[in-house]
Amino acid sequence: MFDNVENYTEDNIQTLEWNQHIRLRPGMYIGKLGDGSSPDDGIYILIKEVMDNSIDEYMMGYGKNIKITVDKGVVTIRDYGRGIPLGSLQDVTCKMNTGGKYDTRAFKKSVGLNGVGIKAVNALSSDMFVTAFRDGEMRDIDCSAGVAKSVSDIQCTNEKNGTSVRFTADEAIFGSYDFNLKYIETMIKNYCYLNTGLVISLNGTKFSSKNGLLDLLKDNVKEDFAYEPIHLKGADIEVALTHGSSYGETYFSYANGQYTTLGGTHLSSFRESIVKTIKEFYNKNFEASDIRASIIAAISIKIENPMFESQTKTKLGSLEMSPNGVAVRTYVIDFMKKHLDNYLHKNPEIADAILRKIMQAEKERKEMSGVRKKAREFAKKVSLHNKKLRDCRIHLNTSHNLREESTIFITEGDSASGSITKSRNVMTQAVFSLRGKPLNTYGLTKKIIYQNEEFNLLQSALNIEEDIDNLRYNKIVVATDADVDGMHIRLLLISFFVQFFPDIIRSGHMFILDTPLFRVRNKKETVYCYTDEERQNAIAKLNNCEITRFKGLGEISPDEFRAFIGENIRLEKVRITNADPLKELLSFYMGKNTADRQDFIINNLRIEEDLVED
Repeated sequence: MFDNVENYTEDNIQTLEWNQHIRLRPGMYIGKLGDGSSPDDGIYILIKEVMDNSIDEYMMGYGKNIKITVDKGVVTIRDYGRGIPLGSLQDVTCKMNTGGKYDTRAFKKSVGLNGVGIKAVNALSSDMFVTAFRDGEMRDIDCSAGVAKSVSDIQCTNEKNGTSVRFTADEAIFGSYDFNLKYIETMIKNYCYLNTGLVISLNGTKFSSKNGLLDLLKDNVKEDFAYEPIHLKGADIEVALTHGSSYGETYFSYANGQYTTLGGTHLSSFRESIVKTIKEFYNKNFEASDIRASIIAAISIKIENPMFESQTKTKLGSLEMSPNGVAVRTYVIDFMKKHLDNYLHKNPEIADAILRKIMQAEKERKEMSGVRKKAREFAKKVSLHNKKLRDCRIHLNTSHNLREESTIFITEGDSASGSITKSRNVMTQAVFSLRGKPLNTYGLTKKIIYQNEEFNLLQSALNIEEDIDNLRYNKIVVATDADVDGMHIRLLLISFFVQFFPDIIRSGHMFILDTPLFRVRNKKETVYCYTDEERQNAIAKLNNCEITRFKGLGEISPDEFRAFIGENIRLEKVRITNADPLKELLSFYMGKNTADRQDFIINNLRIEEDLVED
């Protein structure tokens, strides 16, 4: 049965040097690679890993200025902290699990933890040059792909203390890439919001913040506030909060200066503390969803020895604030109970505004309860007679809990949904079939979308009618044809989620399925191509080849489709940030056909020549 399995012997056992392991498995250290077109691409993580060390110096009270220059692919970061100890320069840059962050006497409440960050930058750079300036002396090291090419002797210098790191991300790892300065600016601004008094310059442009998280909310939230944001600060915690007008909850969460995009214990404790404090202040048992409806808030905490769930530090897993055993949850709740309660007593006009906002949310929820009840009854009746949802087996006859491995494809048309249904992994992949183009929901109320059959059934399938925390699938994948109609359907679906369930997108649950446009094959080999450039390369590679242009998902056979939605699936994440002006975007793209939009379409229209099959 296992005749074709290669023998497993001592010859298969390998031992990698630390830099070889990082270069072989970069995703373990910097997440995805990317070409710089996305803010979480690896080249920006390299900058962050160097910056975190400079920020840690500032947090310890050394050096209020950091200078960054980005010149094409070369990044230079100069801080004015204490400088790397000269005798340890090579170990710090080239020896894994070596650094000063293990000693809390030198670094308290830092974000650098594991002695990995600067080594990962070194291993993934074609060139890295580090210079340490310390007490009138300096030393530098020149590296490539994690290997030290030269280390200078210690020399005298008039330079101020600090460290300079210059690196070039290795194209052998990252391929062709370009830095987007806007993404770097966003990173820098976040550092400044969390470290008032710090000045960071990028190519000569200076950034700083006087009011911390208060500046963050005012600079990044593009909607009207229901009241002036509440701003509270403690020794190791800072929060800012208000309410807006959009659906959903908007949070910015940070731990030790790290933007924890996936939240963690501090954010869950913060959300809980808001509800508890508000209930006790008004002495009313409000629904948590009414209290947090349309909330806009930010939290930053500092703890010793923080535990993050990955090297990229996007989610905090720590349960304790410090070695003395104070729980993060207890610390946050106690802080909010004292300081938010005091604030509301001292500012009755703000307290009244919050109460009005809660009462409005409560009224809307009660008004919608009847609509939801009818919608659920309708969905149950219809589901008995249609097969719009072909569920995955992990959800059948089980509770409606989100499963990490579960995916639902939203597609249109019988042929497309049929191909995916026959190709899918029935254990983990579900299919929801739309009937034609969905409703344009721009400007509509939730009542209308509950009364719309397609969106009613979609919400029921996702189990998000009342609370998105009940979402049944980890990934919601929009699978439409790559033609004008398919793009329009895609836009209508995204608009629906952006307007009514933006938190689903912000939480990283929504994706676009990328399917091949061409199949190029000969008798020996088949190549699937996602771009015209890939098609041209495949034609050059294969002789006497046949070229097929896929005009729709339904034209791809189930056997072929299985490869595109299995291990090699290509998904493009739908992204919105807390700073995106959602109302303006929806109005521009989904509102009435204004002259501005007509001009935009004309100016950005891409006309492609007909692709002739060779």
